[in-house]
Amino acid sequence: ASKPDFKYEANKLVEYLGGIKNITNMEVSVSRFKVTLKDPSKVNKEGIQKMGAQGIVEVENQLKIIFGEDAKQLKKCIDDLM
Repeated sequence: ASKPDFKYEANKLVEYLGGIKNITNMEVSVSRFKVTLKDPSKVNKEGIQKMGAQGIVEVENQLKIIFGEDAKQLKKCIDDLM
């Protein structure tokens, strides 16, 4: 299997999260990607799941997305975009 293109995946994830301006904070712990959003209604959860998310938990304006070992790499690429 080829390695995922994390820059491409990170761009897609940002798009699915409602754009870079919709993201106010991001944290990663092990396999979980926690993101705080200005407007959670802009999120495309179906798109995020198609990217390989094993689960999405929404609490108020926060999403916790389970991405497995790719979570850290995705956050790093999104940090580069911001």
